[in-house]
Amino acid sequence: MKTMKSFFGLILILLVSLSACNNAGPTQSLDEMVAAAKKTVDAVIVEQLMQKLDNGDMIMLIDVREPNEFNAGYIPGAVNIPRGVLEFKIGNEDFWDAAMLYMPEMTEEIIVYCKKGKRGILSGQTLKKLGYTNVTYIEGGWKKWELTYPDLFEKNLDAMGHDDGGEVGGC
Repeated sequence: MKTMKSFFGLILILLVSLSACNNAGPTQSLDEMVAAAKKTVDAVIVEQLMQKLDNGDMIMLIDVREPNEFNAGYIPGAVNIPRGVLEFKIGNEDFWDAAMLYMPEMTEEIIVYCKKGKRGILSGQTLKKLGYTNVTYIEGGWKKWELTYPDLFEKNLDAMGHDDGGEVGGC
């Protein structure tokens, strides 16, 4: 009888261990996540953004790169909210007050961008999940803007310091 209990106990432990292993590892690769997000968020090209800026359209332009990337160069009028804290800052009135900006309305046009596009796509999807309805991302991101309009950018020289911290994310 004792042997039978030990046997069933061993089987139970084995089953629990195996079921725990089934949840290990990602269910999607990064490229699969980006492809899925891309289906939910529309893109704008830099020429469309430039036209909006020239027309004086009311848009919220959010750069989701890390601060050291942003400070080295960004599209005029952009506010920096890194992707890792986007959910926490987008609806935080204290953040917007400190930035001396208004908090965006849920229906306001929001355009997000990163270095090349992937973080922008994922950020756009996040904003849509949070209820923002008019969100797009810049196809090609900052790099496309920089190549198309090489003389039209701003820098935060005061915030750069001696070490810019290098590139983060790469996408």
